[in-house]
Amino acid sequence: MDFTFSEEQQAAAEAARGVFADVAPDAVPSPALTPGPVADDLDRALWAKLAGADLLSLLLAPEHGGAGLDTVALCLVLREAGRVLARVPLLETSAAAATLHRFADVRTADRAALLTAAGRGERVLTVAAHGRTGHDPAERAVTARRDGDHWLLDGTQTAIPWAYEADWTLVPAHTGDDRSVLALVPRGLAGSTLAEQVSTSGERLGELRLDGARVPAGDVLEAEGAWEWLRDVLATGTCALALGLGERVLRMTGEYAGRREQFGYPIATFQAVAVQAADRYIDLRAMEATLWQAAWRLDSGTAGALPVSGDVAVAKIWAADGVRRVVQTAQHLHGGFGADVEYPLHRYHAWAKHLELSLGPAAAHEETLGDLLASHALT
Repeated sequence: MDFTFSEEQQAAAEAARGVFADVAPDAVPSPALTPGPVADDLDRALWAKLAGADLLSLLLAPEHGGAGLDTVALCLVLREAGRVLARVPLLETSAAAATLHRFADVRTADRAALLTAAGRGERVLTVAAHGRTGHDPAERAVTARRDGDHWLLDGTQTAIPWAYEADWTLVPAHTGDDRSVLALVPRGLAGSTLAEQVSTSGERLGELRLDGARVPAGDVLEAEGAWEWLRDVLATGTCALALGLGERVLRMTGEYAGRREQFGYPIATFQAVAVQAADRYIDLRAMEATLWQAAWRLDSGTAGALPVSGDVAVAKIWAADGVRRVVQTAQHLHGGFGADVEYPLHRYHAWAKHLELSLGPAAAHEETLGDLLASHALT
């Protein structure tokens, strides 16, 4: 397969590099130094720059002010965001808007207006994708039952990113006939409450509790496959963030190892250091190859091949394990300096752990992949 990026995809990545060029990851205090969330709001100035560069509407059609690009383009931009730990809901807003565009009736004036506003950065969207505990399927955490022209939602979704900043949250739920639907829940809806949570990286999350919350039927997506597609886009985008973070950390480690001397020589010249760095480089290249495979499959599909969830599972395995190994090696090679909470590596480590937890354990994805391979072999 050919992973050469198109001119449009490369242009999106180049624009992202320009926008993120001045972002300083160490400008936010460390979670270890600040009780509670260290950053309880998104970076509004950066959000405006992303909107001005048309990077919030990559997946939307031109009639909604978008570029009509694909998941690969979004992941290229997210990779740049991961390198600087950008505090913006780029993944969540882009994925949610793309899902509405792909599966909802966007011919209605209010839906078209929402997509256009999201692409301009005027509305923030997020997704409740972690279920009740962070380990169970998100679509099982909330029940949805039809009540005339509305749906009633009951249940709890945890660890929702940007829950306090988002104007709308896409909430997966299951129905009485065990179908999955997606409800577009506005902030402050009657019957909904938010409880503050704090992520491993120190960012503010929200636990959404729904008790008979009434959502108009027009704001509930019943299209088959909508939640599964959104879930896979979020997972693949998280892999892109992990890749960008890992690449930046390995570069930081290489620069430090080239300066730090022991016995009169830079530690980068020691075989033990070089081998560890080389292993992490291999991890990153594997993360990259599996990421592009998953992103490509999400948009193209391939008749007769394994379901796209198999490619996403492989990308998640490499991203979850790989990003952990990269930051652990970085901490080891930095020595005591890596433990300094005023040095940026500390925040990269915290974010890497948060991304790893968001992706879930590699062993679970290996089991999923095994089941897919077994079922495919029987057909």
